[in-house]
Amino acid sequence: MTATWKGRLGMSVAAVKDLTMTIAYDLKASVRTIPDYPKPGILFRDITTLLGDARSFRCAIDELVQPWAGSKIDKVAGIEARGFIIGGAIAHQVSSGFVPIRKKGKLPHTTVSMSYALEYGSDIIEMHVDAIKPGERVILVDDLIATGGTAEGAIKLLRQTGAEIVAACFIIDLPELGGAAKIRDMGVPVRALMEFEGH
Repeated sequence: MTATWKGRLGMSVAAVKDLTMTIAYDLKASVRTIPDYPKPGILFRDITTLLGDARSFRCAIDELVQPWAGSKIDKVAGIEARGFIIGGAIAHQVSSGFVPIRKKGKLPHTTVSMSYALEYGSDIIEMHVDAIKPGERVILVDDLIATGGTAEGAIKLLRQTGAEIVAACFIIDLPELGGAAKIRDMGVPVRALMEFEGH
């Protein structure tokens, strides 16, 4: 990323690093924090304020896709529901198709499914059986990664179809919950634009 930006902007490595940190700070400031939602003790990171600001939204999408500018990406897979918003925008940027990964029973055609672990219990996600062809290069997208259970399930689901997962992209990472590390341990690079402490 640094070399590409340096070539485009004629900036030093240090200047590019400072610019990247400034962008991350500005984007972080556009995320609203709501205490005690959906239950007491939780700080909910609300990206609707980021999405609602045209400059912040555009900047977030540009930053997420920057490492793959000019690369061949066949599909972007977005996890329900905010992953649809971000994933659709990323798919447009990289000129790829978009694949929705949905909760069980929400898709009309024949599906493939995968169970994934929740804090208490499990759930199932699905995608259309013909959405991705074996060998297609796919970026997985969601708004936030916490424990990583849903993303882990989505990666297993995509691999079940023979997809090559290029990366998993998120606007927010909650590193204390270990989700990003879990995804990296699965051999999938993780790109997140910002981190927040806690959960």
